[in-house]
Amino acid sequence: MREAGLVVVGAALAGLRAATAARRTGYDGPVTLVGAEPHLPYDRPPLSKAFLADPDYATPTLADADALSSLGIDLRLGEPASGLSVSDREVLIGPSTVPFDSLIIATGCAPVALPFGGHTLRTLDDARAIRARIPTTERAVLIGGGFIGAEIASALHKRGAAVTIVEAADVPLVRAVGSEMASVLADLHLRNGVDLRCGTTVQAIDSDTVTLSDGSVLDADLVIVGIGARPAVGWLADSGLPLDDGVLCDETLCAAPGIYAAGDAARWHNPLFSTTMRLENWTSAAAQAEAAARNAVGPIATPFSTVPYFWSDWYGNRIQMVGVVTDDVTLLGCPGDESWLALYRAGDRLAGALALNQPGRIMKYRNRITRRAAWQDALEFATAR
Repeated sequence: MREAGLVVVGAALAGLRAATAARRTGYDGPVTLVGAEPHLPYDRPPLSKAFLADPDYATPTLADADALSSLGIDLRLGEPASGLSVSDREVLIGPSTVPFDSLIIATGCAPVALPFGGHTLRTLDDARAIRARIPTTERAVLIGGGFIGAEIASALHKRGAAVTIVEAADVPLVRAVGSEMASVLADLHLRNGVDLRCGTTVQAIDSDTVTLSDGSVLDADLVIVGIGARPAVGWLADSGLPLDDGVLCDETLCAAPGIYAAGDAARWHNPLFSTTMRLENWTSAAAQAEAAARNAVGPIATPFSTVPYFWSDWYGNRIQMVGVVTDDVTLLGCPGDESWLALYRAGDRLAGALALNQPGRIMKYRNRITRRAAWQDALEFATAR
């Protein structure tokens, strides 16, 4: 009789946290951690920040093989999952199948590429390839003005490259922070000498030029594409699991009996906001993974709720956001200040907060959103400080 146990597919932050959390709950059955890349689990956020900005920055590993072995975690690295049989309780890994009693899907996202070419950044190998090019890069073009693109632009700017960001929208990050605050953040690029081209798209990428839809031709030694990412769930297409911009899960992160998802690949019902969400950030991935592990191996599955939180580093500035974006935003401070706070309102409640260079303050608003704080109370708290 085969021994199955818990299988975790995806060996980045969420997968690692899920596997180790299962052990912390007291689970003593088999745990298998499957990763598509050959590398031990590593931290992704530094790849677009310090790893590119500092040529001596070490690989941001999260765990070593001995530590995982001591926990009784069986590592299967370098072979991506290619299929799932829900009825047979098996995951297809390369030419073999791995049985499971419980499964956690933590396969993350894959970057969207352009048919013209250009580097994308998601994996350690991607980051290494870009970092190897930086010493000979005088002119870099970043296609896409989202947070990843902005972080890479900041890192290349720090390394002395002349940087141009090409953004299809009229201003970057409108969906992420709203139109008013997107304009405020865009000004950070301009104040640091980065050329921001908005409302135009890429038509061609040649060996040393990028041609835009407005007729402009940009010189480029290095072209990097950061136009978004999609959940890496193609391997689940024939599994019968519900898929819609990720693995659809209930409030306990459960997609089917004994099958859970966590991290960038999970779209779950967040009870705190009474809606489904898919979050691409470090904090949520870690917390979701631990909750999914408890539910997968524990006797009772409990709902998981969270207030979204992310951070981003641009040109020596720390940008942080908690909660969700609405059209009703109040900026406390001036757009050109070195530090400011913006609060988002939904009805009579605080919905979100965005801050520049206020690391000790932003989490107070995350706590208030968790407690469903009234808008007036949050505004009075902010203005009293």
